[in-house]
Amino acid sequence: MCGVVAIRSAERCSFELFEALTVLQHRGQDAAGIVTSDGQRVFSRSSKGLVRDVFTADSLLDFKGSMGIGHVRYPTAGGNSEAECQPFYVNSPFGIALAHNGNLTNANELGVKVFQGDRRQINTSSDSELMLNVLAYELSTTMRESSGNLKPGHVFKAVEKVYERCKGAFAVTVLIVGGGILAFRDSNGIRPLIYGTRDAGNGGQDFAFTSESVALDVLGFDVARDVAPGEAIFVDDEGNLHSKQCDSNAHSSPCIFEYVYLARPDSMIDRISVYKTRLRMGEWLGKRFLEKFPNHDVDVVMPIPDTSRAAAIQLAHTIGVKYREGFIKNRYFTRTFIMPRQSQRKYSVRHKLNAIDLEFENKNVLLVDDSIVRGTTARQIVKRAREAGAKSVYLASAAPPIRYPNVYGIDIPSPEELIATNRTYEQICEQIGADYVLYQRLDDLIASVLTTNSDVVDFETSVFNGEYVTGDVSKNLLLELNEKRNDQAREADQNSLLYETVELAESG
Repeated sequence: MCGVVAIRSAERCSFELFEALTVLQHRGQDAAGIVTSDGQRVFSRSSKGLVRDVFTADSLLDFKGSMGIGHVRYPTAGGNSEAECQPFYVNSPFGIALAHNGNLTNANELGVKVFQGDRRQINTSSDSELMLNVLAYELSTTMRESSGNLKPGHVFKAVEKVYERCKGAFAVTVLIVGGGILAFRDSNGIRPLIYGTRDAGNGGQDFAFTSESVALDVLGFDVARDVAPGEAIFVDDEGNLHSKQCDSNAHSSPCIFEYVYLARPDSMIDRISVYKTRLRMGEWLGKRFLEKFPNHDVDVVMPIPDTSRAAAIQLAHTIGVKYREGFIKNRYFTRTFIMPRQSQRKYSVRHKLNAIDLEFENKNVLLVDDSIVRGTTARQIVKRAREAGAKSVYLASAAPPIRYPNVYGIDIPSPEELIATNRTYEQICEQIGADYVLYQRLDDLIASVLTTNSDVVDFETSVFNGEYVTGDVSKNLLLELNEKRNDQAREADQNSLLYETVELAESG
């Protein structure tokens, strides 16, 4: 999960790129980067840290040009050095910069072909740099086979080749120096990408592409539509928009975890309101709760802030129990789920939430979380609720048990680190220390997100059922990812020292 943005405007775009990235900060807190161009030169900066730490008002003045792209990083592939920060850039043809959200499932095989076949050197272990070099190679080949200046047809032909060669999940924004901005989305639409327009005066339009609609709202763009799965959209240097369906076999299967946790509640993804889906998750979970515990003794329902708040409100309404805020969040800590190491996640959970004791004293409390991944947060929060005086502590998850790794851009790689893997509900309950644990059913979760307002008919749900929509995820790939990304591997990584200090940051 990363955040990407691209802007083509009538004026300098660097400040709006910065603003968009701050709105998308919840999608990645490891690094941030911006690349702009005035049609001749490229202006670039990327570094580890939060957006507000990487860029200052003075530094943004150094970025010239009305076209640019930006990225906030959440590392799932590649290392953790400064060299892995996006956007990536190559100077031929034209000069191309690329920002990528997602993961490629054929990165190893593709890397060999790019080096041996395309004769292109890859400087990092990032699959995003691989994709950039594939695009650059194919665009260079397309330009050699034709004559004249860059045209939309050249761009779309190159992107078609990218779809043939790159497999997995990707939402991509691209800057082509002197050419325009490009955006395209993987053939299943796993990772989100949307664009909007704004009156630029003199009959022209500004364009913006971003991971979530909330960034368009903040910048004053009107939402046009989501980029379709398998579609590429190119805005040329003169401000003309061109689009093409580059994969005729595309099928919409967006990641359902975007709605559960990743996206902001005020975003729309594939014409589906994230906030309304979370309300419906709470309603379905409440119905399940009443089926299982018709004679319950719950006195109060509380969310584990912040993502579960909407679900908790609706669950409380459904079961007829009062809703209260029992935990207050320190908003200057990062999101624990997307921290790279288990030691940091434990540290942050202890310091980011504080209980209001009077809301817990002598009460049977039902805590609601958006999901339970490793159980780190849940275990410590249940303990804190008991310390605050709760008689009984129950826990409900708006998502089903997470038992399988994700290969499409979410850091859920190692089954042995997931609390639900190979455990019964009773064993999970014992591990967390709750009196009982209730999970959402997968069918109910899907029903919460399905809507007649969207063309989406199914979702990518692999973390719950182990079914991977791209059809190319082998046991060997899962084993390899497990070895690379589990906490033991990260603890042993030479770059782990970069993470010893937990940064204070706004949650997003």
